This record gives sequence, C-alpha cells and structure tokens, in this order.
Amino acid sequence: MSDISKVKAASESIFKDVQSELTKLVAIPSVSSDSREEVEKSARHLAELFSNLGMETMVKTAPTPTGEEGMPAVIARKIVDPQAKTVLLYAHHDVQPAGPRERWDTEPFVATEKDGRLYGRGTSDDGAGVMVHYGALLALADSCPVNVTCFIEGEEEIGSPSFRNFIEKYREDLAADVIIVCDSDNWRVGEPALTATLRGVASMDVKVKVMETALHSGAYGGPVLDAVTIASLLLAKCFDPDGSLAIPGLGGSTSADVHYPEELFKSDAQVVDSFQLAGKGELASRLWNQPSLCVVGWDQRSRAESANALVPETCLRLSLRTAPGTDTAECAQALSDFLQENAPFGAEVETEVLECGPSYQAESSEAEKDMKWALSSAWEKDAVDIGCGGAIPMTADLAQVFPEADILITGVEDPATNAHSENESQDLGDLQNAITAEALFLTRLGGQL
Repeated sequence: MSDISKVKAASESIFKDVQSELTKLVAIPSVSSDSREEVEKSARHLAELFSNLGMETMVKTAPTPTGEEGMPAVIARKIVDPQAKTVLLYAHHDVQPAGPRERWDTEPFVATEKDGRLYGRGTSDDGAGVMVHYGALLALADSCPVNVTCFIEGEEEIGSPSFRNFIEKYREDLAADVIIVCDSDNWRVGEPALTATLRGVASMDVKVKVMETALHSGAYGGPVLDAVTIASLLLAKCFDPDGSLAIPGLGGSTSADVHYPEELFKSDAQVVDSFQLAGKGELASRLWNQPSLCVVGWDQRSRAESANALVPETCLRLSLRTAPGTDTAECAQALSDFLQENAPFGAEVETEVLECGPSYQAESSEAEKDMKWALSSAWEKDAVDIGCGGAIPMTADLAQVFPEADILITGVEDPATNAHSENESQDLGDLQNAITAEALFLTRLGGQL
C-alpha cells in the first residue's frame, strides 16, 4: 500500500467518529449574534475535543476596538519538534441564526443525514471546517511530522470584531510557517479547489435630499422629482447598459481560471427563467474578480403609509464588493465621489462609509503547490484555483500580522450548501476528501511524502 493510500485509509477509518463529533457540534446553537452562553459552551466543548488528541488547549478572548470582551476562541497546540515547521489551522465555531423554522425541512440544530449530505445549521459553515482539522489530526495520530496549532474563532459570523487584537495578543502562540483557513468553497461537489482571491467589502449609507418637507404631489409634482426617484436615477448612473459598473477607479479583471456555464449558474442562483445575467467577461470573473454593487437596505415610505406627497429625503445602504488586489478604502472613496458628482438635478447627496473589509490575492508558493497536489490526490481530480465573491477580511489581518507565513484558503462548501440560509448542508464525501487532503498536506510539508 502506498503512503497516499495509507493516509486515505486512515481518513476513512476515522470518518464515522468525525461525523459523530460534527453532529454534537451542530447541537450547540453557537449563534454569536444572539447567545454568548452557547458560544462559550461550544468553545469549551472543542477545547476538550482537541485536548483528547493530546494537544495543549486553552479558551481565550481579546477586547474589541470599543473595549468590549470578544467571543471566546480555542487555541490548541502540539509541538512534535521545535525544529519542524509549524502550521496554523483556522476555522470558526460560531454560526448564523437559523431563521424561520418553517423554511427548514429538518430541525436546524439537529444534524440529519439525507442523500449523502448532512443537514443543519453549521454542518458546513464552519463546523465542517473545524472537523477537517480535527479529522486530519485524528487520522495522522502520532505520525504528524509538523507542529500544529488550531485556532477556532468564535465570532466570524459577526465580523470578527476582536480578531486583530486577538492575533496580536496571542501572536507567539499563533505564529506559523503556513496558515490554512478552512472556510471557503470547492468548485463543485467532487471537484476540489483552492481559493486564490477574495473580494473586499465596503458598506456605505447614502442620503439623498430634495426638499425640506413633504409637498403635495399634485401641486408640485413634475418640476420637482421626489427623493426616491432621484436616488433611483443616481443608482442607475452607477451601471453601464450591460449591468457592469460604470464607476471609474474600481479595477478588476474579466478573466478567470475556470469556466462557469451560464445555465448552471442560473440554476445555482435560482433566478427566474427570463432573467438575463449582468456584466461582461468570464462569468466566474464577474463573481470573483470584478467589483459589484447592490442595495442592501432602503429607508423610504411604506405602502401602508403612502400618501400623495413628494418624499423629501431618503437614505439607502449600499454594499460594494471590491476586486482582489485593490484598496477597499480607495474604492469606497471612488464610489462616494461618483455619487456626489453625479447627483441628478442638483439634489443633495451625502455619503458615510460604515465598513471597509480588505480584499485578498494569494501569491504563488511551494505550500500552495503542495496543497493543490494534496487536494488533487485526495479527490483524484485536478484541483483548480477559484475566487470567492464574499469577503473574509480577517485573511488580510493574518497576512499583516504574520507576513512570513504562506496562507492557504481551503473549504468544503459547494453550490448546494446554502450557508447562512435554510437547509444548510454538507456533502459527506467532500468532507472526507478534505480531511484526507489536509492530512496529505501536513505529511508532505513534514517531508514524509
């Protein structure tokens, strides 16, 4: 039996245990936006789990920028040789709220297996990520040739407010040669991928004012356009006729490493049959390598309170996803300048940037090549480079605090995962392959493959 086959066999032998532990983790509703008590319970549970692997474990917190205590995170360490390389394995144990129970086909916090997938909140995002690390270490047991630190965060789903302070406070405990962030996607079920780019994110409030008070729409309508209409015209100026952004200075690329068939994407996105996709260039590039802009909130008069009066002012919240390799703050400023310079009919436009999460663009390294080999070996299918349209801002923090470390972004989600939505699920075959891949990578990094 080859060394690769031995690692695969070991991963297969421990997988029932891994699935059992994932089921226990899902049963803890560690919703960081709702219950500190449950997040603390989840942290204690994982500290005990990794302690059973012979690791030195601790549950720690750090203050947020406003001085509040952050959510508890788990640090678990095992030093096999002070001269060996060290790998930091990141995942998070907090989850999103379940949302309306009636929209779930199963109980949200009861892991339920069906058709090769495990359903429940956190089965994939990011309980599966936690279990990839646990499973890889369990499969390798005492044969792991590198030093390992597991860092299981407890507040990723609320924006990781204490993350930067945490990694700076515990810098010595977390320092590593390679960092694996297991919180992303594969290309499809059965098709592995390494995430090479992440878009950044900027959130902005835009206030549009036309008049001091509401006016009778019959007496003044025509010469005066209401604030909602003006804001709509302003939004329209942000886009070219094909739906791509018309705002200068945002950067981006129209190419991508993989081909995403339009019909497959429309099925994944569940758009109506008549909908035409916006933008230009490779479809995958529109998701990963180009900026995008959407309205995520709008304060305006409801239908229930409608009246024949012109709305004097309105406020909307925009979410700008920025292209990998660009400066998110500079992109937000470009958007703000564009909106103010293009105010229709001289309306007053005010902007306020609420959040700026940086983008990320990986650099080629030996560790990256080794991980693609490990992924390809585990799945027996060539791994591809993909991007992620969503932001993982803490990746940039890791790069800044640990500039010498190679950062690899892996994951086990797929288009059917429904992360953050109802009926979240994890493909069990991909979970087992991800465990095998990480075990193979750790073994190769330690010079044993």
